[in-house]
Amino acid sequence: MSAQLHQRSGPRRVVWLVDDDRSIRFVLEKALAGAGFLVESFDAAEPALRALGTRSPDLVFTDVRMPGMDGMAFLDKLGQRAAQVPVVVMSAYTDLPSTVAAFHRGAFDYLPKPFDIDSAIDMAQRATAREAPAAETDWSDEGLVGDTPAMREVFRAIGRLSRADLSVLITGETGTGKELIARALHRHSPRADGPFIALNTAAIAPELLESELFGHEQGAFTGATRRHQGRFEQAERGTLFLDEIGDMPLALQTRLLRVLAEDEFYRVGGRELIRADVRVIAATHQDLRGKVERGEFRADLLHRLDVVRIHLPALRERAADVPRLADRFLAESAREMRVATKHLSVDAVRALTRYPWPGNVRELRNLCQRLVLMAPGAQVLSGDLPEEVRRSAAAPAAEASWLKALADWSRQQLELDQADLLETAKASLEQVMFDEALKLTGGDRQQAAKRLGCGRNTLTRKLGPKKRG
Repeated sequence: MSAQLHQRSGPRRVVWLVDDDRSIRFVLEKALAGAGFLVESFDAAEPALRALGTRSPDLVFTDVRMPGMDGMAFLDKLGQRAAQVPVVVMSAYTDLPSTVAAFHRGAFDYLPKPFDIDSAIDMAQRATAREAPAAETDWSDEGLVGDTPAMREVFRAIGRLSRADLSVLITGETGTGKELIARALHRHSPRADGPFIALNTAAIAPELLESELFGHEQGAFTGATRRHQGRFEQAERGTLFLDEIGDMPLALQTRLLRVLAEDEFYRVGGRELIRADVRVIAATHQDLRGKVERGEFRADLLHRLDVVRIHLPALRERAADVPRLADRFLAESAREMRVATKHLSVDAVRALTRYPWPGNVRELRNLCQRLVLMAPGAQVLSGDLPEEVRRSAAAPAAEASWLKALADWSRQQLELDQADLLETAKASLEQVMFDEALKLTGGDRQQAAKRLGCGRNTLTRKLGPKKRG
């Protein structure tokens, strides 16, 4: 093991370098020491872990591929023994999948090999400059409300990324608040003083999207009467948020990939090469991996965008957050309309919590706006809610009722020692559901099968000869 320990004096920050490549250690050690850091180098993970028993660094740089314990296992061990220490993972581009996995395990940032010395120094300064926002931070000032485990994990991810400058892919159903997360990532990033530019790629006609992204020169096409600055130029030294990235045409995906890979682009119809100092955050409600398999999305672009992924849960998956969100939206709507704030009754809270919210947070916000305007009293009662919300409140009671009846029937039959009880129950259940589905659809077997989630042939076969006439 080759290690060089610089004696600590004053408030200087201590950085550990863990890499089996002597030349990498030498170059980084000299650069970081010249920038004022105290540096200790290790040629493997095991001696670094032993050193943790006597001292602790302020930052760790570690390679991914090393003899003995690799960088991923080392990262796990550091998380167990020194979770407060930020870790920068070093890797060649071919190790990018491993690097992505490292972020999900708590890495602060990654340094691709071969690396730029100034980038390494800047990364070390950012990593040791200030503490990241914790999960316990009050994120309501960002418009984010949530105390469920899923949302606390989202907040932790924002905190971990606060000093990083990585591409992020935000996934989740429509209406879950992906742009709010993107804005929070920007405000808690090294680019916070730069612009935040948002573009919904699904809302722009495909033939206009290229110009919106990259701009165009005068005369580039019919109607281009003057030079137009695109979103990449507008977002210079800031963040560009590309919402619904899954709807981007394949041809344009190729251009976007080049910008992400080379940090440069041309305006439409232009010859001047423009440098792009922009962080890209993308979002989608679609399964991009499925689109890759179908040839609808570039795999290499997905890898560039999906360095770190943040998944936003659907509102129905965090029902406990609904009352706090509703209170916030009612108060916001009352301020906007300059009327008194309304409050939810216990029955209204129960109904809102049980509703599945297919439109997610956006649907809840819209409902609260309507309630502020339309609910007659200072307190919102369950009767003030839309019919579909009130029905959802009654559904659990109905479900509990038939399940209790099923339990009573099962107990009786089991006591009578009935033969083939499970098959009898399954056949009876299918018959009842088939009959009710046919009543609901007016005898349309195809629609009935669709509602039940089975094939039309299955339904016809199960009904038997008597039902076919």
